[in-house]
Amino acid sequence: MIENPLPYVDRLQSRNPETIARVVIHATELPDLKTAREDGERILYPKSGTGNSGHFYIDRDGRIEQWVPLGRVAHHVRDHNADAIGIELVNQGRWPDWFDSRHQNWKEPYPAAQIQALIELLGQLERKMPALSEIAGHDQLDHDRIEASDNPDVLIRRKTDPGPEFPWTKVLSAIGLQRYGER
Repeated sequence: MIENPLPYVDRLQSRNPETIARVVIHATELPDLKTAREDGERILYPKSGTGNSGHFYIDRDGRIEQWVPLGRVAHHVRDHNADAIGIELVNQGRWPDWFDSRHQNWKEPYPAAQIQALIELLGQLERKMPALSEIAGHDQLDHDRIEASDNPDVLIRRKTDPGPEFPWTKVLSAIGLQRYGER
């Protein structure tokens, strides 16, 4: 694992890692890790001087980078950041037309190396963090619908990651976390 902290990481809210109860799985919906990093470094919240971020980023080849330490709150899913770890998987998803109603299909499967790295990371987190008990997809926590960019009369899901290609059965069978909402 490569530690590669975001430039503003010290401005993210501190937290006690022992309070972390959930992992949220995301897809970057960008073409590559370099583009995800550029996006993560953008300041979106001028008041705090921070942007959108996850704790861990897993590239297609299984390489893991940690951009935010677990003792800091990353901005990865509205209203669920305080007690969650954000894990981003590099995957194009709906890129570059995220909100176009004609481009909502996911075409890129998750490579075996990336999923194996995710499973290993989840296992490490489970052993290290006794309060960690559940796992969710971003789509399970953000149900907002927005107007499609091509047609304001059509509403689409704002967030659909980690997408239909994500191998939930394989991941869940390899870890001890419960799927969000299934307790």
